[in-house]
Amino acid sequence: MRNNQLITKANKLTSASYSLGIPEQRIIFLAIIKARAQDKLIDARGMLNITAKSYQEQFNVEKHTAYDALKSAASGLFEAQFEYDDIHEETGKPTHRIVRWVQQIGYIKDAGMIELQFTDAVIPLITRLSEQYTEYDLKQVSELQSEYAIRLYEIMMQWKAVGTTNKISLKKLRFMLGVKPEQYLAMSDFKKRVLNHGIKQINDHTDITADYEQYKTGKAVTDFTFKFKRKPQAKVIDADTANDKYFIKMTDKQINTFSSKLATLPELGSNAPIGKSTAEYAAIIATDLTDSSKQKKYIPYLEKVGYKQEKSKG
Repeated sequence: MRNNQLITKANKLTSASYSLGIPEQRIIFLAIIKARAQDKLIDARGMLNITAKSYQEQFNVEKHTAYDALKSAASGLFEAQFEYDDIHEETGKPTHRIVRWVQQIGYIKDAGMIELQFTDAVIPLITRLSEQYTEYDLKQVSELQSEYAIRLYEIMMQWKAVGTTNKISLKKLRFMLGVKPEQYLAMSDFKKRVLNHGIKQINDHTDITADYEQYKTGKAVTDFTFKFKRKPQAKVIDADTANDKYFIKMTDKQINTFSSKLATLPELGSNAPIGKSTAEYAAIIATDLTDSSKQKKYIPYLEKVGYKQEKSKG
């Protein structure tokens, strides 16, 4: 379910200014995927249903967290808007647009579901795309817990072909990230709370390693560029050769560490027993890692979560 779920946005939307909480951004992600899968939405202005189950599975959260997220997002998204600069078609003059995300939204508690309808202005920005658009896999931002980290990742993805952004002025960067005028006025606060925190999450949880460079006019920081590169693909251990001869003997500490990491891995999420918490699933994996016949199914994923095999001597 989670493979190849592409988030695709016109660059006007990727570069727009908005401030959405994590639940609201995640609902938008799921709605974009669903909208692009339904051609009829373009003409019929159809309603989109986002379930707590899909939210829970995609973002690896507990059931009650998914329900709470849908409830809070239903309120937040109705009031939410974004802004971007555009060119007026008839006059050719610059125009500043302010757009609401949704036309209507409802939370059906007993069904564990949100029903929403994008505004007419949003639909072309997620479905009728020109050559100027940004695309990335939803799984890359699924673990990000900072709204600024998500926005920074999106902004960088506009330049994924070259690995570095153009210079972005401090004023424009704050605008794009949705930082309010009264927030983080001191540069040290802006770096700590917005940039450094966001970059750390990107480096820890996505497929890129990123950093930024600042530029000064006089003594004041006025511009930034962001540089990034793809992380090397983890080498997958061949599960077909994982028999007793290749059984990996792990210490108790390693078992505790890697069972917890494996339990949160999206690729293994569908194997979690229904109704079990992440901690309970990790305990099951921990037991499996001590069994040569059961350990083999986890071997392709161990290196992905940081396990390094010792090289054989001789």
